[in-house]
Amino acid sequence: MGEWSTWCGEWLGSPPVETLFEHAHLSTVVGLRLADGREVVVKARAFEHRLAGCQEVQRRLHQAGFPCPEPLVGPKPLAGQGPLRGQVVTAEALVPDGSVLPPRPDAPELFAAALARLIKTAPSTADVPSLAPAPPWNGWDHDDPRPWPWPDDMDVDLNDRPGPGWLDETARRVRARLRRAALPEVVGHGDFESQNIRWNGATLHVVHDWDSAVARPEAALAGLAAAVFPLGGPKDRPATVAETERFLSGYARSRGRHWTREESEVAWAAGLWVLAFNAKKATVARPDGSAAARLTEEAAERLRRADA
Repeated sequence: MGEWSTWCGEWLGSPPVETLFEHAHLSTVVGLRLADGREVVVKARAFEHRLAGCQEVQRRLHQAGFPCPEPLVGPKPLAGQGPLRGQVVTAEALVPDGSVLPPRPDAPELFAAALARLIKTAPSTADVPSLAPAPPWNGWDHDDPRPWPWPDDMDVDLNDRPGPGWLDETARRVRARLRRAALPEVVGHGDFESQNIRWNGATLHVVHDWDSAVARPEAALAGLAAAVFPLGGPKDRPATVAETERFLSGYARSRGRHWTREESEVAWAAGLWVLAFNAKKATVARPDGSAAARLTEEAAERLRRADA
């Protein structure tokens, strides 16, 4: 706990006395109880300019009453000699309790209403620092003329691993469709999956992972979430076409306005982008092709709806 003692003492005014939990993937997340009794979550990761914008989005949403943890400090550098030296750290208040949403027939509509509430409450893109570049699973506007962006959790150029051919072609088509979209960007959450969201029954309790704040067209944000909202939940799988359709319909009802044809196509294209990106990474990890099997069955229908 040594490196956290120095950081928490400097930036939070109290050293930690107990580690509540620790998790490491793309970042290192640690729950701490401080000597003054507060319980906080500290998160260390490599510096990105977009983190300042993410922190400001979270701050403004919390101030507006949206259920997200209160940001306390950051991003601030982590000194010392430990393995996390040189990374930057943010701290937020620990939000206890809540659970992932258990299986229930109205899950698509509940997640859709939660996202619509988030986007309605979020500040405008002009009122926060830049959120660019978007994470790669939202990153269809990356600079490489080839279809795939560099993944965040694999040290490999996906474009140097050709195939399956239909999957690479799917990425080209949906990327082209999304890049020609003529829709304004809004601030939202680009990783709106069950694993990042906690509920009390059917009531939204808290949304986590604000490193995933992004600026994208509203339809794209809804489409991304509509494709992946069950991930990390009890079933831990992408949404089916039928569930995606119900999510998008529920979102339209929540915002009080039907999707235009352009918005509907962008929503389906964005959802297919993240599914294709995840399938491509899984195919590289498991070259037997089994990882992309489920998407193979749905790709044609999703492409049709995206008009890509």
